[in-house]
Amino acid sequence: MCGRFTRASKPRLVAEELGVTVDDALAATPRYNVCPGEAILVVARGRDELRAGWMRWGLVPWFARDPHAGPRSINARAETLATARPFRDAFRRRRCLIVADGFYEWRRAGADRVPYFIRLRSRRPFVMAGVWDRWTPPDGAPLLTCAIVTCTANGVLAPIHDRMPVIVPREARDAWLAPGEDASTLASVLRPYPDEALEAYAVSRLVNSPRNDAPECILPLAVRDDD
Repeated sequence: MCGRFTRASKPRLVAEELGVTVDDALAATPRYNVCPGEAILVVARGRDELRAGWMRWGLVPWFARDPHAGPRSINARAETLATARPFRDAFRRRRCLIVADGFYEWRRAGADRVPYFIRLRSRRPFVMAGVWDRWTPPDGAPLLTCAIVTCTANGVLAPIHDRMPVIVPREARDAWLAPGEDASTLASVLRPYPDEALEAYAVSRLVNSPRNDAPECILPLAVRDDD
């Protein structure tokens, strides 16, 4: 699964990577411990162009009676996207890209859980496959929410966790966001990212608390060890 991630790259770099306009006023603050329930930066296709905007992390399907009742899925398994009721409509019609430059996973060591930080070796921002939905109240503004799609872990992640977010390479982004549904094309996107493109290292337990949101969260454990 993916339950925490970072978005610390400058808006200019994100805009350059994705070819979209990013609101500096909203995206300029670096985030080192993004948590479920927060507004996250998402790229989706509008009528005529790609658009960057904000959605709440934790999908509320359109058919939910109450957006506050029951669990809100932060992840969606690639293997059941097309069939699971909370996600199947979103998978067909409302796919998105979630902007990040790293994410955390926890490795079990006996009764302990050690956090690891995973990022591209290039240290550039990247995007994770997502699905989104619109919940419309009887009155008031619609609620836009999303979930991160996960797949089986690659060789880098497997010793840490059995799942990882689907990282969408540049050449597959248009296909993921394209209107309509081509099952074989979409399935080709939902695969583990190449091992050689990622690096992972243990970090401090600072990240365990949502209150901690600072560069120290991503420092290698050998550099900062508060345990």
